[in-house]
Amino acid sequence: MWTVDVSKVVTADQKAAEARAALQSQYSAAIQAHLDGKARERQYDGAQTAITYRGDPNPQFAAEGEALFAWRSAVWTYSTAELVKVLAGERPQPSVEEFIAELPAFEWPS
Repeated sequence: MWTVDVSKVVTADQKAAEARAALQSQYSAAIQAHLDGKARERQYDGAQTAITYRGDPNPQFAAEGEALFAWRSAVWTYSTAELVKVLAGERPQPSVEEFIAELPAFEWPS
């Protein structure tokens, strides 16, 4: 007689939770890569490193760090809100590339 091993049963809710986690992970990685790529345009290791220059005695570094800090906040605020809409079925799921193109723009300070 065949018996079900309940510990190996995957429910629809579990599958949906795994799909949400995978979606968030995929988009988060792409968003972070986008932020880091922008910082590398000015030879920083990544966005986090660049942001540590806020308040630096070098005015150019300080301005760049401050600008990236504000932009990072705008990017994550926007992306978090939009991904909630995707997960709730309130908007179609864009490709990662389409989503990155939607993010707030960034301008380096002069």
